[in-house]
Amino acid sequence: MYSIGNFFDNDDIRTVESKGPFTVVEYLRDLSVSPSSAATAYFCSQMNVRKRQVVCDLAKSGGITLQAGAMQWMLGDVNATTGVKGVGDLFGKAMRGSVTGESAIKPEYTGKGILTLEPTYRHILLLDLDEWNGSVVVEDGMFLACDSRVKHKAVMRSNFSSAAAGGEGLFNLGLTGSGIVCLESASPKEELIEITLKDDVLKVDGSMAIAWSGSLSFTVERSGKSLLGSAASGEGLVNVYRGTGRVLMAPVGGRVNL
Repeated sequence: MYSIGNFFDNDDIRTVESKGPFTVVEYLRDLSVSPSSAATAYFCSQMNVRKRQVVCDLAKSGGITLQAGAMQWMLGDVNATTGVKGVGDLFGKAMRGSVTGESAIKPEYTGKGILTLEPTYRHILLLDLDEWNGSVVVEDGMFLACDSRVKHKAVMRSNFSSAAAGGEGLFNLGLTGSGIVCLESASPKEELIEITLKDDVLKVDGSMAIAWSGSLSFTVERSGKSLLGSAASGEGLVNVYRGTGRVLMAPVGGRVNL
């Protein structure tokens, strides 16, 4: 048996969102400051620059998969494994990690206890794959955690030119199945623009889309029908999402570092 005090019942910590086994908490103020850093901490809290953590209740899940190095502390009957199910599985994960920029080995945690992740100043997004028709593709570096039932795969762009010409990687991380996915975002959920396409097309100048349905075709194309037209518009190349599905777009771009 165990109990946790001065955490969920701390008046400086509030629960932002809960889905499935995941709960996102936010520190309203940073009290561990010195006189020289107190002013910075105060203005950070006023501008919503705050530490956030994900708490996982393993009793509500068959297992949790984390980005490598994301665990801070665990409590109770918690078991950690590499999540590797054989030589073939190890090779596949290593290949996927090399092309998507994600860690090759993502540890898996099972049991009946509590798992708490490292705090971050980035915003935490909880996506239910059932609401995304079981498939979502995310920008590099955004994955934090997910239900272990969720499968990971490398999703290749629809054409090679989308990587070579657009300065983008050739692959993104695709998450499929049923369960909750935790993503780290530079923009809060309240600022994200959600676009739903039905046999239509979205063109974006820059890496502002942070997640999109796996059913969408993603390419990089000229903004105009010709090189001359693209030059005249001043836009050049744009990211193009085509088909039926959803796109989450950050108003200030998806790769702002915090």
